[in-house]
Amino acid sequence: MNKVFANADEAIFDIPDNATLMVGGFGLCGIPENCITAMVKKGIKGLTCISNNAGVDNFGLGLLLQNRQIIKMISSYVGENEEFERQMLSGELEVDLIPQGSLAERCRAGGAGIPAFYTPAGYGTEIAYGKEVKIFNGKPHILESALQADFALVKAWKGDTLGNLVFKATARNFNEVMAMAGKITIVEVEELVQPGELDPNFIHVPGIFVQRIFQGVNYEKRIEQRTVRPNPTPN
Repeated sequence: MNKVFANADEAIFDIPDNATLMVGGFGLCGIPENCITAMVKKGIKGLTCISNNAGVDNFGLGLLLQNRQIIKMISSYVGENEEFERQMLSGELEVDLIPQGSLAERCRAGGAGIPAFYTPAGYGTEIAYGKEVKIFNGKPHILESALQADFALVKAWKGDTLGNLVFKATARNFNEVMAMAGKITIVEVEELVQPGELDPNFIHVPGIFVQRIFQGVNYEKRIEQRTVRPNPTPN
């Protein structure tokens, strides 16, 4: 099976309207920039996106929000995106806010084939509304269901043509668990290598979870808020 595609436009060719997507990244760290740009260009509508947040205005998933291509976000926080906040508060966008650890574990469970799990996170808040509660070791836990998606869009540092992936530092974030939970996982990498070139001891996601892979281009790797010290005033 040939998993290698020429670019993002070819890799996302069959993502339809109304699809559910998992989109890796944390803020703007490790987001699949090329895939998001291709989604904007293709104009796919009615998307449900599972992502830690929605990027920022004018970049990342913020571009899809501006085009009204997303109808529902399953996220852990609104972040630095004013358009995300505006659409949520106005009722234009359906939003399911989840504790960050629960979101990560729900994605991980989806990839591991675990249908649901109990967690104390969210008990006593609106998050627990309508969910089953059980007591473990004297502490109430709520039942959370696993998350899966029609497609997972993932960004990795290196990958080989068989789909084995290596992430770099904090850009690993949600990418790893989402790569395992997508029915079709599409990966963009900064460096695409041949099988055997990656050290098997350092592979984060084995190729069995990856259906498509391509080498990305023109990464901006923006920073949400950059704070630097002013230049010292010369004496």
